[in-house]
Amino acid sequence: MKNAVGTVFKYGDNVDTDVIIPARYLNSSNPQELAMHCMEDIDKDFIKKVKAGDIIVADKNFGCGSSREHAPIAIKAAGVSCVIAETFARIFYRNAINIGLPIIECAEASKGIEAGDEVEVDFDSGIIINKTKGTSFKGQAFPPFMQKIIAAGGLINYINEK
Repeated sequence: MKNAVGTVFKYGDNVDTDVIIPARYLNSSNPQELAMHCMEDIDKDFIKKVKAGDIIVADKNFGCGSSREHAPIAIKAAGVSCVIAETFARIFYRNAINIGLPIIECAEASKGIEAGDEVEVDFDSGIIINKTKGTSFKGQAFPPFMQKIIAAGGLINYINEK
């Protein structure tokens, strides 16, 4: 997998799926339409500022709440290349992998990275480098089969390639 490099958007604990993509937009399953409303209830300017490759860093329990796949789809479609958090809600973790959004759990990175920092993530090793501060952290590397799913753009694409 290719490394992710981007500017960080930082959030706290318990960022739930209702603020990632508010329920009022769930009548659409179009990724680009969902992306236009990504994070708007927690960060009104997110979609105006996010650039392809940017990274979300959060604290504990990112993606809690409902089991909707719309949340990781909106994040990925907005251009986010990776989400780093101290912990993820289990259903969000699974949905993210299923749609091909790389996510990494790393408590130290969550605490040591701030909004606006430039970060690089090596998915093969799990190494997270804060280029702004010159620090690095060891996150959990993806097993090869999960890297293949993400590289294929999600589980359905991976299965269809087989």
